This record gives sequence, C-alpha cells and structure tokens, in this order.
Amino acid sequence: MDEHASNSSNIDPATAPELSLSPSYNQGLTPLHPPQKSLIRANMVLRALILLILASVAELLLFLHHEVQPGMVLVPAAIFAVLTVAVLPNRIYRRWGYDMGDEQLRVLRGYLWRTDTIVPFNRIQHIDVAQGPLQRFFGLSTLIVHTAGTHNSIVTLPGLATADAEDMRETIKDHIRQDMI
Repeated sequence: MDEHASNSSNIDPATAPELSLSPSYNQGLTPLHPPQKSLIRANMVLRALILLILASVAELLLFLHHEVQPGMVLVPAAIFAVLTVAVLPNRIYRRWGYDMGDEQLRVLRGYLWRTDTIVPFNRIQHIDVAQGPLQRFFGLSTLIVHTAGTHNSIVTLPGLATADAEDMRETIKDHIRQDMI
C-alpha cells in the first residue's frame, strides 16, 4: 500500500481543522464575489449601531424610572453586537453559492433555513441587474430573475461582480432568444 494513501485516510482532525471543516454545504457551487463578505459586515455594523442606540435609550429610561444598574441592558447588547459583526458575515457568505448551467440557474442560500432554487431558463420572464449605494462602493450587483408563476417568482442572487452579473444577464438573454427561435 502507498504510504501517502495510508496517511491521507488517517488525517487527525485536531492537526488539520480546515480539512475536517470543509464546506460541503455549497456542493461545489460558485461562491459569491469576495467583497460581498465586506458588504454583509457593513450591513451588520449598521444593524448593530441601531441595536446599540435602542439599548442605550432603553437603559436610560430604565435607569431614570426604575433605578436599574448602568450596563444591565447596554453591555449584553454590545456583546451581542460584537459577536454578530465578528461571526455572522463569514458564515452567511460561505452559505451562498450558484451555478449557471446550460439550461438553468441554481442558487443555494441560507444559514439556518437552506433554500436550493433551480430556475430553468425557459421559465424566465425578465432579468434585472440592481445596485444599491453600498453595492456600488464594493463593486457588486444583484442579479434579479423574474419567472413565470406566482410562488417564488423572483429569485435574487446578490454579491456578484457587476461585470459578472451583466454577463450572466446577457447569457440568459441569449438562451431565451434561442428558445424563441
């Protein structure tokens, strides 16, 4: 038996944690553009600031009306905000993936609730490429696919480089045109 083959089958998870924690949840799909992680983090920071402002107001009101000790509301809220900003963006980013095949677009997403959506090109009504102000700052776009029907008729794929989103839109449009001929 080959020595390399026997060593690869007996990998110690403690010495190679990145191998034992390999991301099998994206099943070989294309990940989102890396700046999407920064965009997710920026959105989390904005939400954390809102949480901290609300916690400060709540703590002030509780202190004035019920003489609650300072820090009873704000400290747990701050710990939650820091953990949310530090941990969630990486996890959310890793759990998005897509694949654009010859006849369909597949989008896999979700952290707690996983959604695997497959959109056949012949069901697509129209395609949009959208950008918000923060997306423009990071050079990202969202591909929005509108399909026939009412249930799940809009599929969004955020976190694409703008050029990639436009190329995907053109590729899908070409497939739709070919189907019409």
